[in-house]
Amino acid sequence: MQPLRGTKDILPSDIKIWQNIYDIAKNLLHNYNYKEIRTPILESTDLFEKCIGDFTDIVNKEMYNFKDQSARRVTLRPEGTSSIARAILSNKLYLNNHMNRLWYSGPMFRYERPQQGRQRQFHQLGIECIGSEKPIADIEVIQLAYKILTQLKCNQECSLELNSIGNIKEREMYTEQLTKYLTKYAKELDEDSQRRIHKNPLRILDSKINKTQEILKDGPVLKDYLSIESLKHFDEICENLDYLKIKYNINSYLVRGLDYYNYTAFEIKTQLTHHQNTLCGGGRYDNLIEQLGGPKIPAVGWAIGIERLIILMKQKLNTEIIDKKIYILTEDLYNINFIWDVINILEEYNLQFELDITNINLNKKIRKASKVGAKTCILLRNNEITKKQILIKWLNTGKQQTILFSNLKQYIYYLKTIL
Repeated sequence: MQPLRGTKDILPSDIKIWQNIYDIAKNLLHNYNYKEIRTPILESTDLFEKCIGDFTDIVNKEMYNFKDQSARRVTLRPEGTSSIARAILSNKLYLNNHMNRLWYSGPMFRYERPQQGRQRQFHQLGIECIGSEKPIADIEVIQLAYKILTQLKCNQECSLELNSIGNIKEREMYTEQLTKYLTKYAKELDEDSQRRIHKNPLRILDSKINKTQEILKDGPVLKDYLSIESLKHFDEICENLDYLKIKYNINSYLVRGLDYYNYTAFEIKTQLTHHQNTLCGGGRYDNLIEQLGGPKIPAVGWAIGIERLIILMKQKLNTEIIDKKIYILTEDLYNINFIWDVINILEEYNLQFELDITNINLNKKIRKASKVGAKTCILLRNNEITKKQILIKWLNTGKQQTILFSNLKQYIYYLKTIL
């Protein structure tokens, strides 16, 4: 039996890297008072149709939709922000009149061609800063993405791109002019762009086709349709990023593939691959909660693709996590009760350990532990146990130490400080 196309098993060897990402994000976001939230994987199909937009590729082609046994239209969530907005409303989190700083991680689902870093079941880490329309909220979330990548030692391989896509009215004015312009060149556009001219022309700006990009160069630019308010919001973001020494490029053609964005749109891209190189995407969505029937609550957020982040870490960094476990290796003991006495001490000091209970001889157990990168082994042999002694072996140096069992607590305390 093989997994379904577009799904992958996450094996224990990779879980170490996943956990490293999770721990770094959790600790950093905790310091900024972001609270973790977990929303259901299943949501009403109506939610995503209202939030993402009827003419987006996600809604039209990529969602996993089905009817349950009560004939309700259900969807496996394709992204996280819509679910967060729904949770804000259904749990009335907006009634506390406080900022809601939330973060999440988990699987998303889109029916598209599986590719490196994006399977049909993929995973995202995301944050949402809900309750402020001020540019400082945009700066906070961008800075947090940058800090997470810095702590993961990936920031040097990434570049930040920014754009202001204005408010709904400004975007409608621009869209009208863009449609008029592109209609003149319809026959020269690629097939996808031809279909989008009258449905979702902004998505044409994202086209990777060289000929389409050449046509766009002489077309209208969104910035020319922005109001003073929109430009001021964007300028303040850029000024603060300069102050924080976070490098960025202004990309006038950057639009996100979701209809709910306004004002700020941004992406962090890797420099190691040419296609599918967007590592993090986000922006401001001041109207989304209102679209769902709630009050107008401004918000801004982003999501990082975990699989793409892991690819970057593996390509550029030594992601091997040193095995800090203590291995307990035994020969056939006359009395195994001694093993539990040792384990109790390791548990007391909260040290990770692995007890080798295979049938191979002790020398083979040592070679096996060395092969997986272990540094420290506790060897339990009848000869030492009868003298109430324990043998400690350091595999990286070959050094051995014999200690009394009565001194084991003190020795374990020493090990905890150096491992």
